[in-house]
Amino acid sequence: MASKLASPMKVQAGRVRTLKEGSRGEAGSGPVVYWMFRDQRGEAEETVPQFVRECGASLLVTDFSPLREVRRCKEEICKMVSDSVTVHEVDAHNVVPLWVASDKLEYSAKTIRTKINKRLPDYLIDFPDVEVELPTRKWVLPENHSVEWDDLIADVLRRGAEVPEVDWCEPGEIAAREVLMGSENGFLTKRLKGYSLDRNNPCNPNALSGLSPYLHFGQISAQRCALEARKRRNSHPQAIDAFLEELIVRRELADNYCFYEPHYDSIKGAWGWAQNTLIVHATDKREYVYTREQLEKAQTADPLWNASQLEMVHNGKMHGFMRMYWAKKILEWTRGPEEALEISIYLNDKYELDGRDPNGYVGCMWSICGVHDQGWKERPIFGKIRYMNYAGCKRKFDVDKYIAYVDKLVRDLKKRKAGNMLSQKEKVLRNCDPKD
Repeated sequence: MASKLASPMKVQAGRVRTLKEGSRGEAGSGPVVYWMFRDQRGEAEETVPQFVRECGASLLVTDFSPLREVRRCKEEICKMVSDSVTVHEVDAHNVVPLWVASDKLEYSAKTIRTKINKRLPDYLIDFPDVEVELPTRKWVLPENHSVEWDDLIADVLRRGAEVPEVDWCEPGEIAAREVLMGSENGFLTKRLKGYSLDRNNPCNPNALSGLSPYLHFGQISAQRCALEARKRRNSHPQAIDAFLEELIVRRELADNYCFYEPHYDSIKGAWGWAQNTLIVHATDKREYVYTREQLEKAQTADPLWNASQLEMVHNGKMHGFMRMYWAKKILEWTRGPEEALEISIYLNDKYELDGRDPNGYVGCMWSICGVHDQGWKERPIFGKIRYMNYAGCKRKFDVDKYIAYVDKLVRDLKKRKAGNMLSQKEKVLRNCDPKD
C-alpha cells in the first residue's frame, strides 16, 4: 500500500525504530509503502524491493517480528532497496514495544512484568487519529504484470492438504471483534466471569478467550483487546487481571525470548541448569519410545495424550493446559530432548492455527527445556524439568469427560466434512450434461 502520510509523528515514536536510514532521510518526496509482514505473510525478498522501485517510494514501513527468518528477510530487503530509501520497523504487535520493555533477555515473567507495567501508562492508550492524504501520484501497473491467483490458491491447498480444514474460526476483523465483545457469545460480554476459575480446565474450552488465532494473524490487536478489557475491570477484576497477564506480560515475554535468544527453538536456548540436567538424563530408559509418525497419528498408550493430539489436528487448537502435558509427554516418549523439541515444534507449527509464533516456540521450550521456569525435584528422563503425568491431570480435571469431548468433536467434524464432500459431488453431478 502506498500513500503520503501527512502527520506521521502522531504514531508514538517509541514504537518505531530505523532499520536503514536513506540518503534523503525521511524528507524524501516519494510515497510511503507499508509492508505487512508479521501478521499476513508473503514471498517478499524480491517483490517488496521491486514494488518500492516501481512506485518511487522514499520510506518503507514494516511490522516487527522477533523470528529469525523474518529478521533475515528484512536484512536482505534493506540491502536490496535503493540507498535513498529509509526503512522503519513498527512494533504494533506488543502493547509495550519490545525494545522499550527491555533491552536484554529476561529470565521469567517476574523479571519483565515490572518493566512492562511501568511503561503501560505510556503505551496502553487509545489509537491515534492519523490523517492520510490521497496519493499525489498514481502507481501504474507494468504491462506484463499479472497474478495467477488460481495457481497460488492451488499451491496453498496442495501444501496444506494433510491438515484438516476447520470451520469454527471465521476469519477477519469483524469476526475477531465478535469473539472479543459480541452480543451473543463475546468473551468480554458473555464469558468473562468464568475465565479466572475455569481457563485451566480442558473440559471447559468456552472459558478461554478464543482470540489466539486472531492475534496471531493480526486481525485484532492486543492493544484493542486490552483497552476493551480494562473498561470492565471494576465488574470482574480477577478475571481481567488474569487475562491481561496472558495478553500482555506472557505474550511479550515470548517475543523477548525469541528476539534476544538466537537459539529459541533449540536445546542451546535453555538455561544452563536445564541444559545440564537434560544432558545427564538424555539416555535414561523410556517405557515407551514413539516415532514422529506414531505421535502425529495419536498412536500412543495414553488416551489423554491421544485426545489432545486429535484436538489439535482436527480443531486447529489444543487447550493451553493440555499443550503443557502434550509436550512433556513427548519428552518422555522420544529418544532424547533434541528429538522431543523438534517433534513438538513440527506438530505445533503444522496443526495449530497460531503455530509459527513466539508463543508456540516458548511453550515448547518451557515444557521440554524449562525456559522461564525453575528447577524441580530430580527424576528420571526429566531431570529437574517440571514434571506432569496422567495422575496429576486426573486430580485437576475430569479426564474421561475431556476424552469424550474430543471424541465427539472429531466425529462431528468428520461428519460435516463428509456431508460437505457429498454436497459438492451432488452439485457437480447436477451440473453435468448427460450427453457427456
